[in-house]
Amino acid sequence: MIEYRTFVNRDPAKLAALWNGTPLGRGAAIGIAVDAFETLNFAQPYFDRKGVILACEGDEVVGFTHAGFGANADESALSYEAGVICAVLVHPNHRRRGIGRELVQRAESYLRERGAKTIQAGPSAPLDPFFFGLYGGSRPSGFMESDPDAAPFFTAMNYRPVERHGVYQCDLTTQRSPMSFRFANIRRKVELTVAPEPDDVNWWWETRYGRLDTVQFSLRSKENPNEVAELTVVGLDLYLTAWQQRAVGLAELRTVTAELRKGYAQALLVETCRRLKDELVTLAEAHAVESNTPVVKLLESCGFSRVDTGVVYLKADS
Repeated sequence: MIEYRTFVNRDPAKLAALWNGTPLGRGAAIGIAVDAFETLNFAQPYFDRKGVILACEGDEVVGFTHAGFGANADESALSYEAGVICAVLVHPNHRRRGIGRELVQRAESYLRERGAKTIQAGPSAPLDPFFFGLYGGSRPSGFMESDPDAAPFFTAMNYRPVERHGVYQCDLTTQRSPMSFRFANIRRKVELTVAPEPDDVNWWWETRYGRLDTVQFSLRSKENPNEVAELTVVGLDLYLTAWQQRAVGLAELRTVTAELRKGYAQALLVETCRRLKDELVTLAEAHAVESNTPVVKLLESCGFSRVDTGVVYLKADS
């Protein structure tokens, strides 16, 4: 008989074991130690044990779901207007019994009781409170199409896809830099700088990126100290077992408004990948919203190829 309950302190080891034993596609880190699983999820300052619902058969945990909320406008605290289901797992030996459906319905009830007016399935910015560094790769971007069970399950649960994210990877051992006069001119005018983190980090950034190994790469003008482009490099050591490569994620790429469309973003990507290759990193990953054509073209121009798609779902009656 399946029983359902909320999280208690003795659960992390069982949940990590269930995660490691459930096929979730290429977007999931595997072989995760309990400490990492707990640090990235249950040690968050906004963690609520009622948002983690377990399905148990006797002493065995056979499934769980984890629901939560994103940040408010200035990213200083949670906002409860929109909820997100970050994970739903049922062990393969216990599927086709309605466990996943029951878990999602209980997660929806939890979110609505806390004030959620809309419910999203699949964490993605700005609704990405949990599983940062464990699912999605360089950042959470919904549920991956490489997990073939996700789409039919959420469709049957009355969720509809509302956003698609392309997942792009680049083999740094074979990457070739784009050549153009503009690119050569940019390299003469700027220099690459490295810092442990961005200058303007806030509470929300620290709860997610701050729990991973990160480095901030920036391009700065040689003529003045102004920054013209920056991105965050995220260590993906937790994916070593799954991908068998030393990988990093590239996130939060931006150029300052006055310098748009001058090639600085491309130059930063190329120079960052070159530096990472020198540090024996073999794989870089970046995500882009499918409809953001300029970013997609930028990644492709720098040798990135699409390897997966993340899909964000919205409850149809939200």
